[in-house]
Amino acid sequence: MRKETRKEIKKETNKICKIIGKKKLEKYFSITKKALAVAKKHINKKNKGKKKEAETILDMAQRYYDDALWFKKQGNIVNAFAALNYAHGWLDTGSRLGIFLVKDSRLFVIK
Repeated sequence: MRKETRKEIKKETNKICKIIGKKKLEKYFSITKKALAVAKKHINKKNKGKKKEAETILDMAQRYYDDALWFKKQGNIVNAFAALNYAHGWLDTGSRLGIFLVKDSRLFVIK
């Protein structure tokens, strides 16, 4: 890469970090952590054929959440925020498909 390009990327990354900010990042960590806990307790037991899917969704959401924690420790706010969004996307998918029986629209996209 050219030096100018690296400088431009760093400048853009700094802008994004300011937009996301530590408060917003902490807010989304909190929301996603709560949503993970709720989803784990509200797996749709009537739909036994979806147990494997529920396990997969929870596993992927947890892995992305853990990645977000790691990125945060590294000071990489952009990737931490991205990983949180992926984690929550998995949880919303489970909610929309009826794999999780959840009702809190502050934590999930509700069916």
